[in-house]
Amino acid sequence: MAERIIGVTDLQRNFKAVIDEVAERGVPYVLTRGSRPEAALLPYEEYLQLRNLQEKQVIFDLDQLLDRMRERTKERGEDEVVADVARARSEVGRP
Repeated sequence: MAERIIGVTDLQRNFKAVIDEVAERGVPYVLTRGSRPEAALLPYEEYLQLRNLQEKQVIFDLDQLLDRMRERTKERGEDEVVADVARARSEVGRP
């Protein structure tokens, strides 16, 4: 369904109708202030799906990072890796 664009002032005047349209009909809205997009209203289920996708992306990115780290450190002993981590932490001021 195509999104609708509404200014903040119009949203204030038509709040109940807009919320009903979003919740009951699944119509997403882009909220503008001074003709600039500022926020979006979307059905709660779509919000949950978006959050879930973002969490999956973070996990995927972390897995990719861990795979790269394993590949780069596979020839090094655990003591060397631990020493590198300790050195890096001291450089950034962390214990």
